[in-house]
Amino acid sequence: MNDSIPLHPGLLLVLSAPSGAGKTTLAHRVLKEVPGTIFSVSFTTRRPRGKEQEGVDYHFVDVAHFQEKIERSEFVEWAEVHGHFYGSPQSVVDEARARRGVAVFDIDVQGGQAIKRKHPDAVLIFVLPPSMEELERRLRDRKTDSDETIRRRMLAARSEIERGVASYDYIVMNDDFERAFQELRSVVVAERCRRGRVDLSKLKLEKPGSSEPGR
Repeated sequence: MNDSIPLHPGLLLVLSAPSGAGKTTLAHRVLKEVPGTIFSVSFTTRRPRGKEQEGVDYHFVDVAHFQEKIERSEFVEWAEVHGHFYGSPQSVVDEARARRGVAVFDIDVQGGQAIKRKHPDAVLIFVLPPSMEELERRLRDRKTDSDETIRRRMLAARSEIERGVASYDYIVMNDDFERAFQELRSVVVAERCRRGRVDLSKLKLEKPGSSEPGR
């Protein structure tokens, strides 16, 4: 990260990956094992799929409700994807800042870049599959998509990987889940220790320039 970018309390952590790379599993492991983490549950206008639950996987709302939230500036980022709207709540950012916690966003590259534009100190991590062949195998093992859908997902995955690798701060390859999690956790630990994010209030240090330096 560029040292000239001002840091603020709290860490905004964005995880992105093509479908099937394992980013959601990694995100939930971070929530479980890293203290002070908050998960951003996105809002969407699409219908629930499979076993998705309201308030756990997404907040499912209609278009009118989504539009109201846009007008009230309640999203840190939002976009239209394949005819449906998705948005990340600003309230998660506010809570992470106030608590000096970690806000975890499980979103696509488009959303991650939007958050980075608004909050340059956000940390973007892209999760890679071991190979395109392994990614296709994982998608087929789900047994939820047709061959045509899998072909579309693979094309989308290649595009998402190219954009993520070109623009994200960190790359984690998920060829071994435990190792991938430890690398992800290491990034979180290091970023929370950055000058500007550490709470120095208990030290009662004088503000820079308030006194002459010692000789």
